[in-house]
Amino acid sequence: MATDYNAEIADLQHTLAEIRAVMDPDALRDRVAELSEAAVAPDLWDDQANAQSITSALSHAQSELERLEKLDDRIEDAETLVELGLEEDDAETLEEADRALAKLRRDLGELEIRTLLHGDYDERDAVVTIRAGAGGVDAADFAEMLLRMYLRWAERNHYSAKVMDTSHAEEAGIKSATFEVNAPYAYGTLSVEAGTHRLVRISPFDNQGRRQTSFAAVEVIPLIESTDHIDIPEAEIKVDVFRSSGPGGQSVNTTDSAVRMTHIPTGIVVSMQNEKSQIQNRAAALRVLQSRLLLVRQEQEKAEQKELAGDIKASWGDQMRSYVLHPYQMVKDLRTEHEVGNTSGVFDGDIDDFIDAGIRWRRRLENAED
Repeated sequence: MATDYNAEIADLQHTLAEIRAVMDPDALRDRVAELSEAAVAPDLWDDQANAQSITSALSHAQSELERLEKLDDRIEDAETLVELGLEEDDAETLEEADRALAKLRRDLGELEIRTLLHGDYDERDAVVTIRAGAGGVDAADFAEMLLRMYLRWAERNHYSAKVMDTSHAEEAGIKSATFEVNAPYAYGTLSVEAGTHRLVRISPFDNQGRRQTSFAAVEVIPLIESTDHIDIPEAEIKVDVFRSSGPGGQSVNTTDSAVRMTHIPTGIVVSMQNEKSQIQNRAAALRVLQSRLLLVRQEQEKAEQKELAGDIKASWGDQMRSYVLHPYQMVKDLRTEHEVGNTSGVFDGDIDDFIDAGIRWRRRLENAED
């Protein structure tokens, strides 16, 4: 048993050394010092958006550094517990050591995943859009299930998430929904969720109780920042205003506050209705439109011939994950082969293992292309 413990501790130390090499604690300390100086500038809050960006970045950098610095001590503490437990043949102390080692494995795994997020926009907040695909009312219901799943995932991880627009279907569910996730590396983390999702179940909307397959598309884009300089000439934008509405078409306000913004050259359409005023909805729509155009520009820079990653059919033949509720219970990612039988847990937001597997899968593909 001592050999097993020694090997596990050595493996944890090796993993931490690799993480430190990538995250570079010295560079993090320099970053904290630089942001700390900016955060105490007397004119910081003259520009509130910039101030919030600086304070958020400082909080994140401090948290990352503290987390990294504590891991050495935690591994040493676990090693001490193992030595005491073995010397005194104390089962209770060894159980405590097992719990400490298990927690260390989880935390190091999370940090290791973070080191794999090194894309140009991986650090950004994310804008996620879910659209019902083939499958009629079941697809609309499935799209709403996915919306709840991602919002519950954000809640579980203590991330800020805000629904920006929802288009309700006539009978049940949603035609589409757009929401922001504001958290460090939200885009890099959620970008592996982009693609076509497939649901198989006994349809609750079929009075004959037949099995139904339905689809929904998930699009993930990085949120625009003021430094990105995505300028859109007014002549290229068409803006329509309309009244916000909820399920069944019932008016939720009596003014034309909702905004639909169309980028004429690309045909990209963005709708926003969940803010209180037309001005706020227009600003939110412009920001998401800029974010989508930023993604287009990134793809064009990589390869002029490459299709935009968000072009998802949401139908047979291109699904990346299947959610099966009948005749058995299973959620399986078709890219990574990761699967679980706890479908209710997945729909309640327990998808971290799917996301982690997706990030590792993407890194393997990138390594194979290099």
